[in-house]
Amino acid sequence: MGLIRTLIDIYIYVLVISALLSWFPTTSSDSGLAVVKHWLAVLTEPVLRPLRQIMPRPSVGGVGIDLSVFVAIVILIFAAAII
Repeated sequence: MGLIRTLIDIYIYVLVISALLSWFPTTSSDSGLAVVKHWLAVLTEPVLRPLRQIMPRPSVGGVGIDLSVFVAIVILIFAAAII
């Protein structure tokens, strides 16, 4: 069970890093940041895409806020607590 909990913790870190890096624009698709963002998206989109499809995006000041990362982290924390 320790391995599963460690993998959940690592995935939570991947989600947080992906969310933080989404705030930084990339100037070209060949830059190191763009490559890192691509691979993080490959790892996180299978979890986040279904959440985005079922969750409404609240609007604050005319800007939609994506809460799927927060919901995914909460679900993973509960899953780790159960294990």
